[in-house]
Amino acid sequence: MSKFLSRLYLVDADDTDTGRWFLFAPLVYESKVAGRIITVPEGFPTDLASTPRIPLIYEACGNIAVRAAVVHDYLYTSGRESRAVADAVLREAAAVTGVSWWRRWVMWAGVRVGGGSHYTATPGGAPEEPGALPPAIAG
Repeated sequence: MSKFLSRLYLVDADDTDTGRWFLFAPLVYESKVAGRIITVPEGFPTDLASTPRIPLIYEACGNIAVRAAVVHDYLYTSGRESRAVADAVLREAAAVTGVSWWRRWVMWAGVRVGGGSHYTATPGGAPEEPGALPPAIAG
């Protein structure tokens, strides 16, 4: 059964409202689709869900499935899963958090159509083990 095994703790990247965040603690997700436990490390940078600011799309899918979006960002950055699996994990994790089927479909379709340029195909783009917060935040 797919489920989040930890809570999401974020800290903003700086004093400006840039929309960038860092994980304050690891986010752990057990994925049936990926067949493994995915650990997004402490200190991982994310912009949460990169939803286009097109009015109807943003209204339908903006600011939802935040935990799923963080896992998806990590999978896209790390390259440790294929892009298709990463996108399927986004849809799966959104379902776990209670996002309706049609919103999950719109989110999935959006990353399938527009996410390719953000995907890292070479493993190693993000650390496997939890790291530390950037010095400006840790201190």
